[in-house]
Amino acid sequence: GNFEGIELLHRLWIDGSNLNQYEQGSLKSIKAIDHMIINLRNSNIFLEIVGDLLYSVTWLEVTEIKLPVEKKSLVQNTTHPFRIQKLTFKEALFTDQTISQTIVSLKNITSLKELEAINCVLKGQGRWDTTEIARSGQSFVETIMIKKAMIQNFHLFFDLEGMESQIHKLKRLTIASSNVFMVPCKLARNFFSLLYLDFNDNLLVNNRLNETICEGSWPSLQTLNLSQNSLKSLEQTAIYTSRLPKLNNLDISQNNFGDIPDVCEWPKPLKYLNLSSTQIPKVTACIPQTLEVLDVSGNNLKEFELQLPSLKELYLTRNQLKTLPGAAPIPNLVALSVRRNKLNSFSKEAFESFKRMEQLDASDNNFICSCEFLSFIHHEAGIAQVLVGWPNKYVCDSPLTVRGAQVGAVHLSLMECHRSLVVSLICVLVFLVILLLVALGYKYHMVWYLRMTWAWLQAKRKPKRAPPKDICYDAFVSYRENDSDWVENTMVRELEQACPPFRLCLHKRDFVPGKWIVDNIIDCIEKSHKTLFVLSEHFVQSEWCKYELDFSHFRLFDENNDAAILVLLEPIQSKAIPKRFCKLRKIMNTKTYLEWPAAEEQQQMFWFNLKIALRS
Repeated sequence: GNFEGIELLHRLWIDGSNLNQYEQGSLKSIKAIDHMIINLRNSNIFLEIVGDLLYSVTWLEVTEIKLPVEKKSLVQNTTHPFRIQKLTFKEALFTDQTISQTIVSLKNITSLKELEAINCVLKGQGRWDTTEIARSGQSFVETIMIKKAMIQNFHLFFDLEGMESQIHKLKRLTIASSNVFMVPCKLARNFFSLLYLDFNDNLLVNNRLNETICEGSWPSLQTLNLSQNSLKSLEQTAIYTSRLPKLNNLDISQNNFGDIPDVCEWPKPLKYLNLSSTQIPKVTACIPQTLEVLDVSGNNLKEFELQLPSLKELYLTRNQLKTLPGAAPIPNLVALSVRRNKLNSFSKEAFESFKRMEQLDASDNNFICSCEFLSFIHHEAGIAQVLVGWPNKYVCDSPLTVRGAQVGAVHLSLMECHRSLVVSLICVLVFLVILLLVALGYKYHMVWYLRMTWAWLQAKRKPKRAPPKDICYDAFVSYRENDSDWVENTMVRELEQACPPFRLCLHKRDFVPGKWIVDNIIDCIEKSHKTLFVLSEHFVQSEWCKYELDFSHFRLFDENNDAAILVLLEPIQSKAIPKRFCKLRKIMNTKTYLEWPAAEEQQQMFWFNLKIALRS
């Protein structure tokens, strides 16, 4: 009465490892249990508990049981319909005798469709009571799954001859991680109804596969899993599987083929092929064109250029691809996985070339977040719905400033995106600025100022006064070419023919040919006792006279002496003198200068005063 009042349970788990007594009928009060797990070590009460659960449990899971050797039947005379559909044994211990009895007993449970044995141990060599098993009739079980079965001395195990009649109606068979190295051809030919066969993680080799998949075997088989075995020849594997007339799904992954032929013979209906982690160096025409799903992940492939017109799903995970495969050879592709490759970007053209693409998994690649790639990602409509794992699995690897950031969250600056354009604009702007400076310099005599400053700095380094032995002239004459007639024909004749004569320095006559004119001016001024400026309207309007006067007045006027003599050939308005001649205007405003008289009677006094000034 412990379970009275409980009618419906989704799951019931009873740890009965210390259970010594069970009152029959105790669990019958529960009318429906979807999944029950019971741990039993006392095999004496096993049959009583199971007998009560056959009518209420959908899936019964029994762990750590050592099946008893009893003739008692599991099924009692009752009109109640069976509910149990699936029976699982975990870590159970079987012998040849108990397994024979279990097979016979389970045939009485007409509702049982699925049988599992996980981590179970079989002490025996396959000496089953096949006569009694055959006499008990057909089994109703359609699915058998055996995982990690341990058969002591499995190499001595019998070929199960006599069990052929018991497998006619079996539809799904899984024997994984159980050291299976072959299935006898005679037995294989009796799996008339088998649709699904899984031999994952066993010891199948190509030579034994010829026996396992012999002519006429597995006539209805549609799905075959031979992954993680010891197959070495892809060509032989293809030939053997071609004997299966209805096979459309084949998994031969995790076998070390190492090579792939150019041509292979496959089952004609084959649509799904898994060649992942098989060490094939490339893909060739060996792969059938009838495929709709192909998995060649984990093979270090560097390219994929196969013509597969019917292909809908392509898995290229863990390879060395740097670009997306071309869309033209696989025009009907719906799903593509290029996860964990060497893909650093993909373009709008490459993406849109797959007209029917619904899912693209390009995650876990080292993306170069270039401006073009980011522009495509940000502006491509609906790309977030197509990319699998977006946005968390799409991370920038470069540039360094955005490494580790999600691609969808990165926005580069104008400088980073259009570097060449920005540099070009900067160069154009710099050129225009330089051009503007040149124009301004030309208009405002910037070159003149620079040359004048340079000359002044050089002049500053020299002694303020040249030694007497270096004085060669009484005066250096600075004048405008328009005034050369008066200077050369009147003043020079008057002064150089005087008694005693004066020695004048004229640029036309005394400048050293080939020497920079500025140096000529400074040298002549320094070698002259005086500097005589012949001023006129022409003088102050002449650019070169401005240079000449300015190059000289730095030294002459800064010394605060009377080395400069000003001669006005004609009256000059103060406002007519350029602002750059500030010191000239100051001198003219503060010191006396000689003015050439128009009357002849006053000219003798002019020459007298000029000679006195030159000798002072």
